[in-house]
Amino acid sequence: MFYHFLYPLADQFSAFNLFQYLTFRTGGAIMTALILCFLVGPRMITWLKKKQKEGQPIREDGPEGHFKKAGTPTMGGLMILISAGIAVFLWSDLTNPYVWIVSFVIISFGVIGFLDDYAKLTKRSHNGVPGKVRLGLELLVSFAAVYAYVHFTTEANPADATGLALPFFKDLLIPLGLLFFPFAALVIVGASNAVNLTDGLDGLAIVPVMIAAACFGLISYLVGNAIYSDYLGIHFVAGTGEMAIICGALIGAGMGFLWFNAPPAMVFMGDTGSLSMGAGLGAIAVVVKHELVLAIIGGLFVLETVSVIVQVVSFKLTGKRVFRMAPIHHHFEKKGWSEPTVVIRFWIIAMILALIGLSTLKLR
Repeated sequence: MFYHFLYPLADQFSAFNLFQYLTFRTGGAIMTALILCFLVGPRMITWLKKKQKEGQPIREDGPEGHFKKAGTPTMGGLMILISAGIAVFLWSDLTNPYVWIVSFVIISFGVIGFLDDYAKLTKRSHNGVPGKVRLGLELLVSFAAVYAYVHFTTEANPADATGLALPFFKDLLIPLGLLFFPFAALVIVGASNAVNLTDGLDGLAIVPVMIAAACFGLISYLVGNAIYSDYLGIHFVAGTGEMAIICGALIGAGMGFLWFNAPPAMVFMGDTGSLSMGAGLGAIAVVVKHELVLAIIGGLFVLETVSVIVQVVSFKLTGKRVFRMAPIHHHFEKKGWSEPTVVIRFWIIAMILALIGLSTLKLR
């Protein structure tokens, strides 16, 4: 909104010329989301406590240390959605179709997560919305978003619309055709549920999400700039620079949420937050043609997901478990690692993977 109302006044007030720059507006989105989260957080937590009373259900087979978290409210993702949503509305170019597409994905997955959290609270169980129903809704939203993306990208960059860019290779774009639709939808749904699986300890998921958002904020800025993308040998997609605003809003809202989610957590983000933020990262990766790089930058989320798959397959085939408990962060808790130790070491892993992912921008 600021971009539309203030930048046109730059001829009268030169200071308003700042609103044309993505870097300035991204910084504004970060600070706006952060401040809003600080303001909304206490009231939101108080309201959630009144509504939920008993808080998020605690797994009976989980680590013993988790039972002391009983009564902690969930659905804290609402403060992230509200803060980030307002920041994006204020600082982004609202005529950019990609802004609306990614915002649609984030909000829709937030609604799905909210319904799942609500079902868990009312049933006092970890079984929320039936898995097939939830997956069906996620795929429906993802396919709609991918269709819109291809439609708008085809108008500006026909060759890039359904192509898959490979990291480490310059100017290589594999045409997927119709296969791009299920592939891109899988990226969005997979990223969403991978973050959801990672969200099991205080602060564990939100920091890697912010790290990934920071990386994709940079990638978005470079991909949306013809000069930088040509220099780096990455595919230029016009208009994708605005994704940096959304990434900035997620970072600011994430920092604000972490203030309340730091051990001992005053609130959990719940599926409302984890599904929406993961889907947002997946959608941004699709828009900027860096879907495979997301698997590197978000490698921690991939590791958590793979640990669950391995555990389930092993138990069904052999009756034995590979890990003491899945996802893998619970395995280390069962081995005696304290919760802060697991969280901080996983943060370190996330930062290392993010640096590796960013290196693909130059190693081509």
